[in-house]
Amino acid sequence: MDMRPSAVLHGPVQGYTDIRREGWVARLPESWRPYALLMRADRPIGAWLLFLPGLWAIALHARDGWQGLWLTALFFVGAFVMRGAGCVVNDLWDRDIDRKVERTRGRPLAAGLVSPWQALWFLAGLCIVGLLVLLALPRFAWAVGVVSLVPVVLYPLAKRVTDYPQFVLGLTFGWGALLGTAASVEAITPAGWLLYAASIAWILGYDTIYAHQDREDDALVGIRSTALRFGERTRPFLLACYGVTLALLLLAGWVAGLSPLFALALLPAAILLWRQAQALDIHDPARCLALFRANREVGLLVALALLIGRW
Repeated sequence: MDMRPSAVLHGPVQGYTDIRREGWVARLPESWRPYALLMRADRPIGAWLLFLPGLWAIALHARDGWQGLWLTALFFVGAFVMRGAGCVVNDLWDRDIDRKVERTRGRPLAAGLVSPWQALWFLAGLCIVGLLVLLALPRFAWAVGVVSLVPVVLYPLAKRVTDYPQFVLGLTFGWGALLGTAASVEAITPAGWLLYAASIAWILGYDTIYAHQDREDDALVGIRSTALRFGERTRPFLLACYGVTLALLLLAGWVAGLSPLFALALLPAAILLWRQAQALDIHDPARCLALFRANREVGLLVALALLIGRW
């Protein structure tokens, strides 16, 4: 395989990978494309999944429609840039390992399209944009946002020391539930903590599906995951994660005083989660990726159910 930088950036995708060099990324100036790929701008599903727990909290706690729209816009921008920043941190940690894994060997740092110093400067720029978004939130939210950097930095290390790095990712990606609550009401409510716990269980499930794409390569290079931990027993584990997610969401709605319509409106999301577990084939990487991506619709349906429950 030709792994020269020019071949990686312009050549056809060889082997299984979820990197998308075509589409709008291909229309960017050539010097910009490696950075777009570095922050996963070619695959916005990660930004959506980072955004959704915050959207849940805003849907549950926003004082009025105008505040809800303003915070939603801020959180969407913040999720896009901070997800990008998290990807840069992850790839700086993993660039040597990424070269040995089929799905990730074309990543810009692993393929030599971007140097570590260039990645660090780019990371600084993303963090500045994220800081500007954070400063637009109420002051109480500032401290909540800053503390989120701890799990962001620790997640790449977790893959080397525990079979449950997906739980650490849940602590990271689910943090938006706390930040959205803090931005909406300038406090962390009991319902906000329950949304955070529900987010962690949800992420633990869907990222286990995602990790099955790399299961064999991860075993060879020493990366640990719930996909390796549970293997053929992933389906019952997934059903347990998603069952806990739904139970915690219902409890959050009850604590927040939502109407019974919330439970009814949550049924479509519950059905989609059940279908994910039933359709799972851990030996089919493409199906795992498709099931993982389907969680955007799940998260949007949960947000809609929270809004309906407030009527």
